[in-house]
Formats: sequence, C-alpha cells, structure tokens
Amino acid sequence: MKDMIKREKVLLFRMLIVASIIIAWEILGSSGIMDTRYTSKPSEIIIDLIEFIKSREFFKHAKITIYEAISGLLYGTIAGLFIGIILGQFKLLGNIFKPIIDALYSVPQLTLAPVYILWFGIGLKSKIFLASLLVFFQVFFATINAIREMNIGLVESAILLGASKSQITKDIVIPTCTPWILVGIRTGIGSSLVGAIIGEYMGASAGFGWMIAYATSYFKITRVMTCITILLTIGMLLNSLLNLVERKLLKWNPAYIRRDEK
Repeated sequence: MKDMIKREKVLLFRMLIVASIIIAWEILGSSGIMDTRYTSKPSEIIIDLIEFIKSREFFKHAKITIYEAISGLLYGTIAGLFIGIILGQFKLLGNIFKPIIDALYSVPQLTLAPVYILWFGIGLKSKIFLASLLVFFQVFFATINAIREMNIGLVESAILLGASKSQITKDIVIPTCTPWILVGIRTGIGSSLVGAIIGEYMGASAGFGWMIAYATSYFKITRVMTCITILLTIGMLLNSLLNLVERKLLKWNPAYIRRDEK
C-alpha cells in the first residue's frame, strides 16, 4: 500500500512539473514576453497537431520515420548484442577488434550521413543504416562491458561442472548481463530516432525529419514543435514498451524487484 502511494505521489509531482512548464510557456507566449515566432506556444501546437493528424500527410510521415527508427533499433540491437557477446567471451578477438570499434565510434557518425546517402541512396536504406549504426555502438559497449565486469566466479563454477561454452553463454552470461544490455537498448531508442531524423535531414522526400527541415526553411516554427512533440511521444511509447520487456526479463532478479518497488 505504501509503495502504491509513493508511486502515485511521484507520478503526481511529475505531472505537476510538466503542467507547470506548459502553463508558464503559454503565459509567456501569450503575454509577448516570449517571442512565439521562435518558440510558438502550446495552444498553437495543439491546434496544429490536430490539423496535422487529420491530414493524410501525418500517417505518411509517421509510417516512414517509425519504420526507419524501429528497423534501426532492431538491426543495431541484434548486431551489437551478437558482436558484444563474441568479443566479450573471446578475449583475443576482443583485444583485436574492440580498439577498431572504439576508433569507429570516435568518428562523429552524423557527419558521415551524406556519405551513407551516397552509398545507399536517398531512400530508406541510408536512414536505417545510420540508425542501426548508432544503436549498435550503444548496445555493443553495454554488452561487452557487462561481460567483462561480471562475476568470473560464476563462469569458473560452470566450467568445473562441465558446462559448454554455449551453455555458459545462454544460462549465465546473457541472464547476468541483461540489465546492462537493456540500458544499452534504452539509450539506443533515442539513437535510432536521431539516426532516422538526421538521415531525413540530409536527404529525403518524407518523414518527420524532412518535415522539420521543410518547416524550418519556411519559418513554420509551430509545425517544427509539433513534429518534436510527436517524436517525444514516440520515444516515450518505445521506452514504456521496453519497461514491460524489462519487467518480464528481470522478474527473477531480487535487486531489480526491490528497485522497481521503490
């Protein structure tokens, strides 16, 4: 009962903070203290959002951006998880390839977006590749660092009991490292959206990134804020979905259960 009351209080305070920011924004914009040519205001954004959703354009742009982001999140997670487990399990391979991946990560990927468009064209492939690459780095580093920091005694005990490498990976490494892997995926959600949007900035004919670039060029700040609101909502929905997956995967973990109940 106390835990439920505590969670309700946290939710209430969170809603009050968000509501206060929105109300203050509306008041400052309506009174002229804040120049709405550069910031718009919540009432105008809501009206534009409703009009945008009613139009056929919304679903066309939403379908493209969401497809790019989710595809990038899926491919990047699979690649990061697979390569992270391989390089984390086999020390020699890790010592050879991890410095190379570190070097690639140090290169600002967003500056290479025009190159990816040159390689893969102006269509969906270049945006999905960029989103996948950004997600890959997040999941890879979370996975390999989790493996390297895990309790080696668990692995040694399994080896003494005759467990094979695949059994150790499936029954010990992956379950033990799951909380950190999920942190990498959670960070990857934002990265997948960033990759999709930046790719659309560089070259596209549809998508929310294209819409933001188009609206900015015509100084339609309300439409820009509308698209940002939509992207914020998509990110929140993906994070909520990941929370459900996290609860399912970590229900065996006492430390997670105690944290979740706080």
